Amino acid sequence: QVQLVESGGGLVQAGGSLRLSCAASGRTFSRSGMGWFRQTPGKEREFVAAINWSWPRDATYYSNSVKGRFTISRDNGKNTAYLQMNSLKAEDTAVYYCAAGNSIGPDRNPDYWGQGTQVTVSS
Repeated sequence: QVQLVESGGGLVQAGGSLRLSCAASGRTFSRSGMGWFRQTPGKEREFVAAINWSWPRDATYYSNSVKGRFTISRDNGKNTAYLQMNSLKAEDTAVYYCAAGNSIGPDRNPDYWGQGTQVTVSS
């Protein structure tokens, strides 16, 4: 049984930083994709970032709203993905969901989802 467990959410002031973690169990995703989506009340879940297996190195993708501020990475030895969020803005406030599957992107449905972690940015 695959499980994705997020951690690292919380309350931070605008301009601050947070790092989210997503620990996977039940299978490895080193040759697949992992990513992050976010959702606010009344809105659809939106793509944030993804890291997909590629050769010679993983390929990363970002939404335009976070490009240059967020960085996705992973530690295959720990089967864990990370989202480093810098220069946070109030509009980044959302529940952040980890996702995993063969390939993660804005137009692809992940096979697995985490339970979500709240990120609140105060202005």
